[in-house]
Amino acid sequence: MTRPNLFYRTTNVQGMNIAYREGGDPQNPKIVLLHGFPSSSHQYRDLLPALATDFHVVAPDYPGFGNSDIPDPATFAYTFDKISEVIEAFLKRLGYAHFGLFVQDYGGPVGFRIVTRNPHMLDWLIIQNTNAYEIGFTKAWDGFRGALWKNRSPETEKPLAAFLEEDAIKGIYLFGAKDSERISPDNWKSDFGFMQRPYARRVQLELFYDYRTNVDLYPEWQAFLKKQQPRTIIFWGQDDIFFTREGGEAYLTDLPHAKMHRLQSGHFAVEDSLDEIASGINRFYNEKVRSIR
Repeated sequence: MTRPNLFYRTTNVQGMNIAYREGGDPQNPKIVLLHGFPSSSHQYRDLLPALATDFHVVAPDYPGFGNSDIPDPATFAYTFDKISEVIEAFLKRLGYAHFGLFVQDYGGPVGFRIVTRNPHMLDWLIIQNTNAYEIGFTKAWDGFRGALWKNRSPETEKPLAAFLEEDAIKGIYLFGAKDSERISPDNWKSDFGFMQRPYARRVQLELFYDYRTNVDLYPEWQAFLKKQQPRTIIFWGQDDIFFTREGGEAYLTDLPHAKMHRLQSGHFAVEDSLDEIASGINRFYNEKVRSIR
């Protein structure tokens, strides 16, 4: 099989350079891959080429992440609302009028905002360990929910800044992985390296605090899913440090026809379950989505 061409590009959106990975024939059905914390489009370095033989795939880096510009937080609002506006403008700039949407972790709050504003853009949905239900929070969130979100201060930020250190980032990747030797150290080395850029840590702390706004939107997102009933496939790492198994199962309340894959994995399931995820996406599209397009 011929390996699809992959491109590493940037485009200007609202005065910022947004970096992105792209692969596949532009005439093929489109998939958007939205990344999580503390990563970037790097987390899709293997999934993107696996999908690009059959799809036109794009994976952007959010402002402040990866190779995208990192504006000064004093002049740019690092909120999920703002990031979703930038990524929506990015997709429109690239001509992504409608697409399949893959959301993982922060990708959910960004992507759900975009498609609730523009339901016509969503052809189908791929969910991988992103939360939309109160039951989905593990105890790792106690310092956010019980302290920071109630009273933001240097004292409540300080313990959470530990999530930005290399050992903690490494732990996010390895927690729940069925075989830690399959998880490349390039992941946490890359993420931690980007954390050394000017403003990078402040960006993450701003988003830690703003995450509380996502919880307020959970009822809206649940109602959207229940009403729209997008064709949906779910890949849920069963031992995620941040999100519970029950959080994955909760989607089936609003999406009873969704296809659920319960993976022996953690937060970044694509690291050690790539084949199951890639083949599952292709099979689901051919069996459940292609016929309605």
